[in-house]
Amino acid sequence: MRSKTTISKIEQLMAILGKEAKTPGTIYLVGGASAVLMGWREMTLDVDLKLEPEPAGVFAGIRDAKESLDINIELAAPDDFIPPLPGWRDRSQFIARVGKVDFRHYDFYSQALAKIERGHRQDIVDVEAMFTRRLIDAIELRKLFTAIESSLIRYPGIDAEEFHRKVEQVLVAHKN
Repeated sequence: MRSKTTISKIEQLMAILGKEAKTPGTIYLVGGASAVLMGWREMTLDVDLKLEPEPAGVFAGIRDAKESLDINIELAAPDDFIPPLPGWRDRSQFIARVGKVDFRHYDFYSQALAKIERGHRQDIVDVEAMFTRRLIDAIELRKLFTAIESSLIRYPGIDAEEFHRKVEQVLVAHKN
C-alpha cells in the first residue's frame, strides 16, 4: 500500500515526467489528482493519467515516480468508461508546461459524467465540488450527456437507463 498523494507529490510527479519526456505531448490529470490540484481535496489515493500524444520517455518517469514518491499511478480516463464527449480536449484546462509536456485537467464534464455513472459516495462529492466551483453547469452537462447517450450501447458494462436516471437526478438538484 502506497502513501496518499498530496499536492506536493503531484507537483513533484509533474516535474519528474516533464524532465523525463524526450518528445512533446500532453498529460491529462484525472479524478483525485484534479480534485487535489483544484483544492477540494487534500489528498488522493492514486494519480490517474491519460497520455495523448504519449511523450517518449514518460513511462520511465512514471516508474521512477511511483517508487521515489511512494504513489500509485494509473493510466485511466473517463473515455475508458464512457463514450468520449465531443470537444473534451478543448475544455481540458491547462495546468502547466514542464519541459516538453503540457499538463491539463481532463475535461471536467467528462469527469463528472464518469463519476455520476460510477456513483460512489466520493464521486458524488466530487461532482458537487465541480458545480460549486463552476467548473461545470447543468445545461451543458445535459447537452453533453445527450450527445453521447446513443453511443452507450458500445459500453456493455453501462446500464444506459440507470445512467440516464442518475444524470437526471443530479441535474434536478442543479437547475440553473
